[in-house]
Amino acid sequence: MLAAQRVPIARMSASHSQAPSLDIDHQAGERLRLRGRWTLEYATEIGEVLRGAPKGAQGIDASGVDRLDSVGVLQLLRFAHRNGVDEAAMTFRQDHLALVAAIEDVADDRPKKKRDYGFQAAIARLGFAVQDNWNEIVALVSFLGENLIKLLRVFKEPRRLRPVSIVHHMEQVGLDAVPLVFLLSYLVGAVIAFLGANILADFGATIFVVELVNIAFLREFGVLLTAIILAGRTASAFTAQIGAMVSREEVDAIRTLGLDPVDLLVLPRVIALVITLPLLTFIGMMAGLLGGMSVGAFELDIPPQAYLARAHETIELRHFLVGMSKAPVFALVIGLIGCLEGLQVQGTAQSVGERTTSSVVQTISLVIVLDAIAAIWFMQMGW
Repeated sequence: MLAAQRVPIARMSASHSQAPSLDIDHQAGERLRLRGRWTLEYATEIGEVLRGAPKGAQGIDASGVDRLDSVGVLQLLRFAHRNGVDEAAMTFRQDHLALVAAIEDVADDRPKKKRDYGFQAAIARLGFAVQDNWNEIVALVSFLGENLIKLLRVFKEPRRLRPVSIVHHMEQVGLDAVPLVFLLSYLVGAVIAFLGANILADFGATIFVVELVNIAFLREFGVLLTAIILAGRTASAFTAQIGAMVSREEVDAIRTLGLDPVDLLVLPRVIALVITLPLLTFIGMMAGLLGGMSVGAFELDIPPQAYLARAHETIELRHFLVGMSKAPVFALVIGLIGCLEGLQVQGTAQSVGERTTSSVVQTISLVIVLDAIAAIWFMQMGW
């Protein structure tokens, strides 16, 4: 805190020379008393005076300065910082305080502490990352609970349900994604058939490509590939749409009107995704099987009739049910994370971009983790 002392300007100007100077007050504990004009025209003299000042000064009294501008303040504050003079031990005239306050933020030229890239810093960054991820998990679970409560309330009060909005989002999430899901699933099915055929041909067991492709797509790839596609396509769209509304203060306007943003923005999107993802998963499964059958017909000399007959003989219904059971869970995760990240936008375009990226990364990562856990659990259960 800088101290101020009222000093008559006219009297001081008449009694002191214009050149900057300083005296040492030994009785006040090596306190420097400044005189003269500390301005741009005397910049050279100011530097010489400060270079000749003794080290270890306990304070600076600039109340005797006739004139003071930004150059004088900057050099004086930097001298104080370099020599460890506390700002509380510096005294200025009342009419100079505003100038000093405006410059003191940029006057600190002390060397900044170098960032620590050692082991301790790595552990600290790891700890912060774990804490951030834990906070994200807590927020997601809390948001899930809030949505379940709102969904139960919708069952009690059906008028809160917005079927038009749900159908609109079903079209965007489901119908518009059918070509992409079908194409990618078909190609992945064909690739798996090619890889399996190259390995199984060495053992004369090319026919087992049917089981490889069908079981892989019915249990894992059909639902996982579809969920990853929607995580990149739909979760990002949900975050960007809701985030743009937050940045334009439309969500605040919804609350002002007495409406619940969760009822209006979140539930229709989540319900639409829970309905459409199982349907898209079924389409992805069939496309993957078709891709495997195409490779079998054109490259492996397995006619479609033989392929389908082999699939009917060897593939059990439980594989299909295992894959379909994951779809609603993945849909819930994708929808909740996409909407939650959108509601957490801070109101800037940069925040919208950061949250959109975060939603895609989180949904894809969590979907893969959940799929791995489910695969281990179903295997242990013998399903």
